[in-house]
Amino acid sequence: MARLRDSALRQIQGGGPGAFVVASVILGVLVGLGAAVLVLVIESIHSLVDGTVEASGTDLILVAAVVIGMVLTWAIDRMLGPGVAGGGVGEVLSAMSLEGGYLPSRLVPGKILATGLSLGTGGSGGREGPIVLIGAAIGSTFARYSRFGQDEVQAFVAAGAGAGIGAVFDAPIAGMLFALEVLLGSLALRHLNAVVVVSVVASVTTHAIIGEDSILVSPPYELSDPRQLVLFALLAVVVVAFGYFFLEAMHFADSIGSGWAPSWLKPVTAGLLVGLVGLARPEALGTGQEFLRGLLRQVEPGNLAWGLLLIIAIAKSLTAAATHGGGGSVGSFMPSMVIGGTVGAGFAVIAGQLWSVSALNPGAFALVGMAAMLTVVVRAPLTAILLVFELTGDYGMILPLMLTVAIATVVADRIHPGSTYVATLRLKGVHLPQHEDRDVLDTVQVRNVMTWVPTVDTSSTVAEVAELIDATGHHGIPVVDEAEAPVGVVTITDLETASLLDDTLDIPVEQIMSQPPITASPQMPVSAALARMASLDLGRLPVIDSTGKLVGMFRRESVVRAYHYGITRSISNELYRARANLRISRHTDIFTVMIRDGSPAVDARVSEIAWPPEATLVSIRRQQNVLIPRGDTLIRMGDELTIYCVVEHRAAVRTLLQAPIKRPE
Repeated sequence: MARLRDSALRQIQGGGPGAFVVASVILGVLVGLGAAVLVLVIESIHSLVDGTVEASGTDLILVAAVVIGMVLTWAIDRMLGPGVAGGGVGEVLSAMSLEGGYLPSRLVPGKILATGLSLGTGGSGGREGPIVLIGAAIGSTFARYSRFGQDEVQAFVAAGAGAGIGAVFDAPIAGMLFALEVLLGSLALRHLNAVVVVSVVASVTTHAIIGEDSILVSPPYELSDPRQLVLFALLAVVVVAFGYFFLEAMHFADSIGSGWAPSWLKPVTAGLLVGLVGLARPEALGTGQEFLRGLLRQVEPGNLAWGLLLIIAIAKSLTAAATHGGGGSVGSFMPSMVIGGTVGAGFAVIAGQLWSVSALNPGAFALVGMAAMLTVVVRAPLTAILLVFELTGDYGMILPLMLTVAIATVVADRIHPGSTYVATLRLKGVHLPQHEDRDVLDTVQVRNVMTWVPTVDTSSTVAEVAELIDATGHHGIPVVDEAEAPVGVVTITDLETASLLDDTLDIPVEQIMSQPPITASPQMPVSAALARMASLDLGRLPVIDSTGKLVGMFRRESVVRAYHYGITRSISNELYRARANLRISRHTDIFTVMIRDGSPAVDARVSEIAWPPEATLVSIRRQQNVLIPRGDTLIRMGDELTIYCVVEHRAAVRTLLQAPIKRPE
């Protein structure tokens, strides 16, 4: 084992061809262990609560347990900092878009304990959102100790998060697609190898530890009558209606009570609401996985009452929203599946009373409803379809599944744009960039336009920083530590705020700086850096290399230079393509002439050169700039002239640029 460990470390640190694969395998094992520990902690606390309720002989202990779990989660979140409470997927999206994939290591044990308390005591929600954050935090921590670049770090964070989904469902393909579809926002092949390896290894690891009993499974179903596709299309509309109710309930619960005093009152109130609803409908508590497992096994309506099923769906929506809004460490992934499965089974019972063409299977409708609701809430249709396939191990329901998911996606996008993750981030004032938008800034990297700025250390005084800002004209100065890594930024606004206090000129600058700074990497597209600045209303971003050392500053002025740089390069590329197209002609040609030292064309104006009538000067490339020539444009040494003319005059033009030029007297 020691030799195997040392060999793996050498592979990773050496950065050889096998380094990325070895690192992915190690990360998969770590994420699988994290997922298994989370499941075992939830089950242990749940068993303890059940034993206490049975010993007491009263169900009121259940209400008290939910309240205690919510309050303890609130306390853990306050002790360890933001990120412990809530679902977790939104935090991962924010970290990947705004902080280069950085997630603190403390989130791993904190999230496991908080989720165990929230769900084990009876809080309503899913463990999938938290395991996404746990897996992403493990991936982020692992990536910080490797020597991979920014793109690989993003891949590790997304792979760790997606592997969490694959591990708790024993569905590595669905976990892979979740990472690509939801977190990375694209199906880029460069991320595929890491995501696949990590998801498979994590799934195998978790399954080996917790076994089948803790994993959701479903029997296979088949579409017995193609005419039932009409009913599945109607089911999509019904699911969207319940999904809209759930999303609005989540939004309402997340947005109210931000000014409550004392702050512990909100988790107490939410816990009381969840516990009281749970007394009436115990199916609305916890993850709901066992209840959903029972629905998926319903071959015939039996004793299912559609009214009771719809009440359970509404109750689950309310308890899940209250638990999440009250600060519980729960996700919305599993609640959406439970609600969708319940609605699907209830729809089958109702439709079965009116549909006499063929027998309806409530379990099949529950399965499809589950995937459709997951699509409405999470906006991940591919993940939903592949997850159902992996749960059943069969393609028998693929046609109704694809039809229902497609209709649900289209209708949901029209009435409630954005997933629950995006809505949660918007409440916090974070607006993620749209992956569909691509402009010239996507083609320019930060290193092309970043600028150097002076730095100060944490021991510098406010007076020294104020003098430096006044001397340089910069509006913000980065503060670095002994390793030259940025730890904060001091802006003019910080100085103006400090000036309102007495005796601030001699205090260390670390007491007034803005921290921690959001950073960019030199290889990052300018569009991504600009999105970070816009999302948090920042005026500048420190640029750090792979070692964390400050190498420059990206500012608003850099965006202007990036546009100029990108547009210039775009024009140059267009001219190159035009040149290639023009060369197809047998009678004309487009070619370039470099103006070298000693050429008589140096310092001559374009109008002073006796161009043949059949020749046209198209452009002048000067270093990184492409100029559209005019009559008064000066030609300088080193310029690259692009000329379009008939083939017969090509030699004459070359000779002209080397012959003496007669200037007007």
